Amino acid sequence: MSRVAIVVVTYNSSRHIGECLDALKGLDSEIVVVDNASEDGTRDEVVRRGIRLIANTVNLGFAAGVNQGVMATSAPLVLLLNPDVVFDHGLEALEAEFNDPQTGVAGGLLTDVAGNPQTGFMARNLPAPTALIFEVLGINAVFSANPVNWHYRCLGISPVTPALVEQPAGAFLMFPRSVWGRVGGFDERFFPVWFEDVDFCARIKQAGFLGRYNPAAVAKHDGAHSVGTLRLKIRERYWYGSLLKYAAKHYRPIAFGLVCGAVALGAVLRAVRVFPRYGFNAVVVYGAVCRLALVALYRRLVWGVSEIVP
Repeated sequence: MSRVAIVVVTYNSSRHIGECLDALKGLDSEIVVVDNASEDGTRDEVVRRGIRLIANTVNLGFAAGVNQGVMATSAPLVLLLNPDVVFDHGLEALEAEFNDPQTGVAGGLLTDVAGNPQTGFMARNLPAPTALIFEVLGINAVFSANPVNWHYRCLGISPVTPALVEQPAGAFLMFPRSVWGRVGGFDERFFPVWFEDVDFCARIKQAGFLGRYNPAAVAKHDGAHSVGTLRLKIRERYWYGSLLKYAAKHYRPIAFGLVCGAVALGAVLRAVRVFPRYGFNAVVVYGAVCRLALVALYRRLVWGVSEIVP
């Protein structure tokens, strides 16, 4: 039996999935692709290569797709791979990280198409409330060297040196099937995408396991292949909605309230910044984000809803 099962979740991924799957040829691994009702030629690319395909008739979301893929395989280790990731080498190095029973999750070196390490993305620590506040207010973008962002994005870690990290990138993420089961799998309420991998790593840490980064495992990552095609209104609603779900689930009421306030203020600032490009649509989009944050805060303070927001 293979020691590693590779799970790839697709959604309109025809431009990338072929190269992703071709790079996996020759690996002694189970491979399954879970497709969330793609409307392009994604499924044809998978079938053409003889790879096992789970074809959903509706988009169940990324987290549900991951759980489907894990349940459809049997290897003791699972490698979650984005369809826009092209594996290069070092699968054995990731496998070896789990010789230590304390390891709950591990990731490797991701490079962009030019071969540059994707520092700040491939290895992160879990976001403290301050990190998300700085993120939604744009502070991390304007002043990336601030100590909060430095810690959150592990900017002090050399990309060529193994390290303990709390959140390896979900695009190239290995974990034991036993740990996945122990923490309850991916939370499918993070729909359709974003922050489900952060939440998964947070629960793994809470269960007492460690996260590791090993640059001996290498893959190329294009980035945002599916979400980049979403309209602004939908994209922002998904991203902010998932961020608030994460904050509601993991932060205390005061910290959650501060995050909600920062999201509302940040939405106003973003509307002003992108108004020249999007016009009144910017007001509509970020007005909806502002309302989303205020409703989430109301639900937490008045109804005591602590795990999820609408």
